[in-house]
Amino acid sequence: MSVRVSPTHREVFFSPHDLIVSKTDLKGRITYANKVFCDICGYGVAELMGQPHSIIRHPDMPRAVFKLLWDTIQDGREVFAYVKNMAKNGDHYWVFAHVTPSFDENRRIVGYHSNRRVPERGAVEAVAPLYAEVLREEVRHSNGKDALAAGYRRLLDFVDAQGMPYDELVFAF
Repeated sequence: MSVRVSPTHREVFFSPHDLIVSKTDLKGRITYANKVFCDICGYGVAELMGQPHSIIRHPDMPRAVFKLLWDTIQDGREVFAYVKNMAKNGDHYWVFAHVTPSFDENRRIVGYHSNRRVPERGAVEAVAPLYAEVLREEVRHSNGKDALAAGYRRLLDFVDAQGMPYDELVFAF
């Protein structure tokens, strides 16, 4: 699916009682999407199956946040993160994501599972400027590897300056 979606700058919301759920394979391709996911992102199940989960990536999201997420789950650990996603029509929505690796009977990672819920508004207001700063750092570099490395350093510097590990900080926003 190579349709380029442009942000509309309209935020949409979903119910605090709803849970967005998806599963991916080891490469991040969607293998399961629940109805809530489809409803909020505007894609049908058939449109999502086999697509990279980044199909809903909002351009305001720094790559460094996804590096942190991927490094953590590929290491076999769960991660929580605030993520700004983009719907098929360009609208955006914020989530508080809990992403976990899925294991087989031999404890080998066979895929990933993500539950997303409505984030606290104060957390979104706290994290959005940080993400904007990290993204500004990334776009200062024309080389993709340098951009990612610089953004990741900026993100980790922020975490270090807070005096607590990322796992605690994400719940302190």
